[in-house]
Amino acid sequence: VQLVESGGGLVQPGGSLRLSCAASGFTFSRYAMRWYRQAPGEERELVAGITSAGDLTNYVDSVKGRFTISRDNAKSTVYLQMNSLKPEDTAVYYCNARFGPYTYWGQGTQVTVSS
Repeated sequence: VQLVESGGGLVQPGGSLRLSCAASGFTFSRYAMRWYRQAPGEERELVAGITSAGDLTNYVDSVKGRFTISRDNAKSTVYLQMNSLKPEDTAVYYCNARFGPYTYWGQGTQVTVSS
C-alpha cells in the first residue's frame, strides 16, 4: 500500500498550489479520502474530505471557498487545489485513505506560504 503526495512547495501569499496523492496497493474507489495538515507545534488537522464516489465533500471552515478536494478513481489519485493561500496555511500536508477499519497515510508534502 502506498500513498504518495506531490505538488508542495514555496508560494507567495495569494498564490495557488495543487497537491496530488497517488494511491496504489488497494482498491482506491472504495475508500473515502482526506487531506490533513500539521504545522510545527500543532496537532494534525483535517482540512478536507471526499467520499469514495466523489459526490460529497467537506472542509474545515478556515479553507472553505479557497480549497477544493477532488478525485479521479480511474487514476487512483486525489487532489487538493489550494487558492488564495495564506501564511497560516503553511504546514505539512498528508493524504489519508479510510475504509471501515482500514486507514492509510502518505508521507506528507511541505507547503510554505511566505513572501
